[in-house]
Amino acid sequence: MSGNTITQARPSLAQSRAARELGLKRGEFDLAVRLGRIRTVPDEGGGGRRVARAEIDRVRSEDGFPDALRKHVKVVGTSQGAALMDVTAARFTRLARLGLVAPVKFYLNRYRAVVWLYLAEEVRQFAASKENAPLLSGRTPEGLRDQLDAGLDLRARNWRGRHVGFLLRQTKDPWARAAAVASLLDPVQIGEIIDDPYERAYLNRYRPEQPSHGAPGSPAAHIAARIMTAEDPDEIDWLRSDLANAIAEARAERPAPRPTPRPAPPAPPPPTTTGQPECSRGLIGWLRRRNL
Repeated sequence: MSGNTITQARPSLAQSRAARELGLKRGEFDLAVRLGRIRTVPDEGGGGRRVARAEIDRVRSEDGFPDALRKHVKVVGTSQGAALMDVTAARFTRLARLGLVAPVKFYLNRYRAVVWLYLAEEVRQFAASKENAPLLSGRTPEGLRDQLDAGLDLRARNWRGRHVGFLLRQTKDPWARAAAVASLLDPVQIGEIIDDPYERAYLNRYRPEQPSHGAPGSPAAHIAARIMTAEDPDEIDWLRSDLANAIAEARAERPAPRPTPRPAPPAPPPPTTTGQPECSRGLIGWLRRRNL
């Protein structure tokens, strides 16, 4: 009886417990969630996300579980990705800088260098496409080579695009969706679009938690913050436009709360007098002075 009661009261699992039940490492589980392969629900009891028991059953019932799921979330670095494509690491890096393969994760190594990770499944698909064969051998086409020589590197931008897509899939709340877009802009850009301090404060309440890289204020944290903030002018323009639209929808759905105006203090009571009214006392005094 008590076991059934607990199951009915808590029909969902914490994400760490869900990962164990699915036989996944926590990193594999988190990536599966980000890719939409495992659906989560809001934790009504105190923030965060949980996994419904029915979702655990659904994932377990998929063909090839758990090996197929692990295959979908397997990530590779530059060397492994190059091996899957049968190209040099330098060529693989050029393809990634051109945005032809997009990173799904990143971390900073002990030298604070950014290490990009890619989905092995996507790397294999790119290499298997006949259309991409000219890019895997021979000289890089001149137009692409010119872009690389000019310093083009779309890896961070492509990661940001995947990241905001994940954040938007996690919620339907208009303020949370606006906060997801705002999380990729610096505060100056946000302030130019949302000049109301109460709206900015309300938006910050929904600001998504960013992946942590080092202690707050550390060099590693600053590097990660740069990766998480849009830099290209056209990307900034696109995000600003999206934020303006999102905040308009949020205002229409639910205006930002504002402090309740304080009631005006009551007017002081008129001074009390005894005897004759003020005007009468003044007139009597004037008559008395004339009779003196």
